[in-house]
Amino acid sequence: MFTRSKTHVEEGDLVLAWLSRDSIIPLKITRDARFDNKFGSYPHNLLLGKPYGSQIQSLNGRGFIHILHPSPELWSLSLPHRTQIVYSPDASYITGELGIGPGSRVIEAGCGSASLTHSLSRTVGETGRIWSYEYHLLRFLAAKKELEDHGLLPNIVTLTHRDVCKHGFEIKEINSDVNAVFLDLPAPWDAIPHVKSVANTQEMVRICTFSPCLEQVQRTIQILQLEQWSNIQLVEIAYRNWESRKVELRDLNSSIERLRKIKRKRRNEGKEEKIERGTGVLKEVSRMEQNVKNHTSYLCFAALLPQVEMEVVDITVQEDG
Repeated sequence: MFTRSKTHVEEGDLVLAWLSRDSIIPLKITRDARFDNKFGSYPHNLLLGKPYGSQIQSLNGRGFIHILHPSPELWSLSLPHRTQIVYSPDASYITGELGIGPGSRVIEAGCGSASLTHSLSRTVGETGRIWSYEYHLLRFLAAKKELEDHGLLPNIVTLTHRDVCKHGFEIKEINSDVNAVFLDLPAPWDAIPHVKSVANTQEMVRICTFSPCLEQVQRTIQILQLEQWSNIQLVEIAYRNWESRKVELRDLNSSIERLRKIKRKRRNEGKEEKIERGTGVLKEVSRMEQNVKNHTSYLCFAALLPQVEMEVVDITVQEDG
């Protein structure tokens, strides 16, 4: 579902029910089951065969939902949070800076809620590979079930319960040659020395650490320098959404009269005076959202250059006797 798209809902599909911008509910379509909320009931049989994106009315006609095809971006908004997750603005920047594309071979340490795992799986595709690690057993089991249900494990993702800071990265596949590494760990500096054992030695390998505190970043950079990583960069992503809405525009005279009525009402001079609404002209405008999403974590990037064997050339000059 997350690597291939389809047009119509079938039994067994994962469907995202869009109730509002702040409420997206994942549903696994099962015949004769139903989804209930305060606005009504939605039998799964009613969803079967419907095109993705359709608006579905409740049985009592009081509410509706939209049924959406799952994507990593929508899944990150609907998944049960087990840890802080990597949202789409960070995920897209990480993917671009690490040079991840179809066929890439990626290590992800700190799977957590598996938000980034879904995004990376779509990017690397069926020709790529992701080795993901989670040291917390309950989070590992929850992520394992989700990735299996979504068809990503074991086809694209290999998920391992392992503390990579202590025991390093275990990759059983032959020709692993990892070319990108993402570390979402409390102490990424403990895992960095283990990366060279699985990194591709024939091309440049990129790494990204995801840390909420500058103290973590400082220690991480120290270890990156000691381990001979280069081109170290620190990035913080801040983004703003712009919203479109309709506002009522009034002419000057009607606006002044309305303000006078409001003022008289406040002075109790016009208790029965009705303040008219909706008499102006509606116009579509856009404005920035009120709650600006700013700091999530610091992204520290670095590169490990390929190992080049130097050929010694004898340049001794012989003098004529």
